[in-house]
Amino acid sequence: MEVIKKGTTIQSLQIGMGILDTIAEQNSPLKFSDIQDLTQITKSNLYKYLNTFIQLGILYRNKDTGEYVLGSKLIEYGMAAVDQENVIDRISPFLLEINKKSSSTVLFSSWTQNGPMIVKDINNNRGINIGAQIGTFLPIRSAAGKVFLTFMDEHTIHEWKAKEFMQIPQEMARQLEDECRLIREKEIAFAREPLISSVSSVAIPVLNYQKKLLGSVIVVGFSEFIPVNENNELSQYLIQISKEISGSFGYR
Repeated sequence: MEVIKKGTTIQSLQIGMGILDTIAEQNSPLKFSDIQDLTQITKSNLYKYLNTFIQLGILYRNKDTGEYVLGSKLIEYGMAAVDQENVIDRISPFLLEINKKSSSTVLFSSWTQNGPMIVKDINNNRGINIGAQIGTFLPIRSAAGKVFLTFMDEHTIHEWKAKEFMQIPQEMARQLEDECRLIREKEIAFAREPLISSVSSVAIPVLNYQKKLLGSVIVVGFSEFIPVNENNELSQYLIQISKEISGSFGYR
């Protein structure tokens, strides 16, 4: 996790970004007086910021109404970010960090028509085979399966959910539904030996700026080394790094 040292950032740029955040959050055109009320920046300084943003194309000012909206340059930046967004490439450094921290196999799963599938694995100890390889589909009772059950939209997972629930006892299905509420709150899921005896997993969601699930990071290992609740030190680390990973995709 990168720590930015105090005194190594540009305060004026932070203020400028704060103005843009304010305009974006209102989701409607704003007059100068509206922006000043929301930001509490002096008129003279605010004029300078707004005029600079207009010159750069970051903001647009309607000449008839005097209202400000986000400009075309931000749209260009956003489109460029989407076009270049490669989830696996972006999260790989985080996976390596988690692998080093946990000393366990780290996986990344993404959604397919047949359910969540492992698309990336990091295991520096290749002598240990946990039975989870790229291309493996994960059941709903796995830690990653619980993440997808919790955060994926109902329409997308409807068929997978129905199929998976047919293969488990009704009581277990009800327990999973109840567990989802806690997973949504804590943003971490646990599974005790769901597939292989003595092998357990813990998973965290990767969300984007629209709060949509991009995938799940999973730590898999022998049960004695895998936490079973959020109070564990490794769990707290995973919750924190989950926020950092999702933050890189604009999630707040």
